[in-house]
Amino acid sequence: MNAAFCIGDSDSAGQNFGSEEFAIRTRCQTISVGAGRVRAAFTLVELLVVISIISMLMAILMPALHGVRRHATALLGMRNQREIATGVNLFAAENNDRYPDSVATVGFDDKWSWYDPTSITGKLKRTPQVHRSISAYLRDYIPDGKTMYCPGAPQPYTYSRESWDAGDDWDNPDTPVVFDPVDGTFCFYWNYIGYLGRPRTLFRGPSGPAAGGAQSQLLLSDYFGYGHWQTPGAFASCEKLPGARVVEETWLAASWWSADGDPNHAMPDVKLRAAYVDGHVSTYTPAETIPMRIPFTSEGVPPYPDGAGSRGIFYLPQDALN
Repeated sequence: MNAAFCIGDSDSAGQNFGSEEFAIRTRCQTISVGAGRVRAAFTLVELLVVISIISMLMAILMPALHGVRRHATALLGMRNQREIATGVNLFAAENNDRYPDSVATVGFDDKWSWYDPTSITGKLKRTPQVHRSISAYLRDYIPDGKTMYCPGAPQPYTYSRESWDAGDDWDNPDTPVVFDPVDGTFCFYWNYIGYLGRPRTLFRGPSGPAAGGAQSQLLLSDYFGYGHWQTPGAFASCEKLPGARVVEETWLAASWWSADGDPNHAMPDVKLRAAYVDGHVSTYTPAETIPMRIPFTSEGVPPYPDGAGSRGIFYLPQDALN
């Protein structure tokens, strides 16, 4: 802010003052008041142009960012599966080339049947020698329980680390039940038997790295299924399905995705992953799968009926039978 001031000043002291009128020289100065400066501002038009440019850049970048995130999640899932396969093989190397017993069972002694292959911790020990948790077998090889879960799931399981560290002694603090089970988001197939639709056609998971013949080479896969009791008449997966909704975590099971559909008409468009005895992890789609059901007996037949409590269909990659 500027102001002009005029200051009167007489002539020098030696000037003649005899006259009634004397010369006064007027000196005017312009003084700057205040230290602030006036700032230039954007006009409304300029702001609108900037906002339009930013919006356009975001529209271009967002699909790329989503793609990068999906790719990073897929790589992490493959790393987890590879680490699990390595852990199982290390266990076999120290146990006469035999993989751990499957914990996906229910019942005791010789009166038991198969259970959900996503089981990380089963209900109770089948025998004193057979553990109810994968952790009791593999904790020395896989230290972090989060490795046992698919990173594509909508939410991480709340007690992934605690249940893994507890092993056979796991007891969920949120329930009054003692020795709670835990179902995860990967399917674990070593030493597992599944029903493939015909009495003499069974899926037999590998018993060890050198196993051959009728045994599959599939160790584990992403969970992808249909008709689970939590998602009746719908697909379910640990990988996000088109048009998916979240199936919330329960005291028993981790969270996954679900989407409506009918396997007799069309399969969802999603990429799934599976790990094999030799340690490699491959990618496949639902169109490249075969259906498997949980057997009602230890022999592998018949399957559990549909209806209340059904785990529905589990889809295996086609090369699981090669």
